[in-house]
This record gives sequence, structure tokens and C-alpha cells, in this order.
Amino acid sequence: MGGTAGRAHGPYTLYDLDAMPEEGRRYELADGWLNELPGDLWHDHAADTLKTILKDAARQADADVHVAGAPQDVTTPAGVRKPDVFAVARDVARAALERQTRTYYGPDLMLVAEVVTPRTVNEQIDRVRKVEEYAATGIPHYWIIDLEPRPSITMLELSGGRYEVAGRARSGETVTLTAPFPIRFDPVRLSEMD
Repeated sequence: MGGTAGRAHGPYTLYDLDAMPEEGRRYELADGWLNELPGDLWHDHAADTLKTILKDAARQADADVHVAGAPQDVTTPAGVRKPDVFAVARDVARAALERQTRTYYGPDLMLVAEVVTPRTVNEQIDRVRKVEEYAATGIPHYWIIDLEPRPSITMLELSGGRYEVAGRARSGETVTLTAPFPIRFDPVRLSEMD
């Protein structure tokens, strides 16, 4: 990766992250290093579909929740992450809008979900690093979405400062949850084109 804002080889700062050119690429900052996020049609479609599913579920439950995702930032002990999908209380989102900031503090999140891009460095980050970071941040729910060979979800829940597997659902099965708000859907929807 090329240098940024006068720092050819890192470590990088939040200022360097903010100075990255807008070329359709997204980056996260962790432990002083910038990491380019993968993006492809299938990944982005699944993330957008999940956002819609969660927004609809929150609306039906009359939950006071705002659902968002990249390019908005979330702070973690390692730096700044850009989750594919996350949920925060509506008043937290309103305060961020009033402050005109795109960054949320990790402890404010109720749920975070990452769509795994297989066979990339980001797969390890989503499955290992972010599990540790999001748990240390105190985010109660972390979902890991696999799209291959068919969409499936591993739902992790914070317990005693670390994540435990709360459930798994594959295509053809129905995810039914009551927390962080009532949600019910089949993961197969993440790969369906409208």
C-alpha cells in the first residue's frame, strides 16, 4: 500500500485515515496500520440486504434503533473499524448527526455484523481480530456472515468480557432473536437479488 499524508511507511493515525483520497476504497485503522477493506458486488449486496432486514425488524418491533454501516466508523481499542452493518440507539445516532461526526464509540453499539470475504486477509481480521476488539469494546452482539457456499450466520454474544456462540443459522433455517430487538429472517435472503 502506498504512503499517506507524509507518512510513507506508518504507523498511521486517524488524521492519515481521514486524508485518504476518496477513490471508492475503504480503509480501517488498527494498531497504527491502514487496512483496505474488500468490496465486491456479493459482499456489498449482502450487507445492504442485512441493513434492510434489520431496519424493517426494528420498525416492526418499534425499537428505538438506528441501523447503519460502512463508511461510518466505530472506535475500538486498536483504532477505527468500519463494520458492514451495526445498530445503535436512535438517540446515539441523533447525537452523532448533531455533532456532524461519522464516528461512533464502540460501547454505544448494540450489534455489529461483518460479511466475511473469503480467502483475504480480512477473513482472519473478521474471524479473529474483530472478535477480540469488539468484545473488548463491550459490543453485546457480533454476527459473522458467511456467504459461501450458501449464506449462514454465526451469532456471538458477550458473556464475561468475551464472546460465546449464541447460535448459528444456515440458509433454509430461520434466525429468531429477541435481542437486541426482535429479529426473524432466513439467511438465504442475503444472497437473493430483487
